[in-house]
Amino acid sequence: MNPWQENGINEDGQRNGAVKERSQVFNPKTEQWVKRDSNTGQFIDVNQKGQPHKGVRREK
Repeated sequence: MNPWQENGINEDGQRNGAVKERSQVFNPKTEQWVKRDSNTGQFIDVNQKGQPHKGVRREK
């Protein structure tokens, strides 16, 4: 099986698809993206660069 044909385990250890049970929302006051845990609603991480987190879905 070739790793580029199916969405399985990648040979170099990188993520395939989105991060599960996480979401992100933009904070307009600080102009930063904040990562949240979808189960508990707690804020986990803030991206200081002002760019969204990679592989994490966005909230509406």
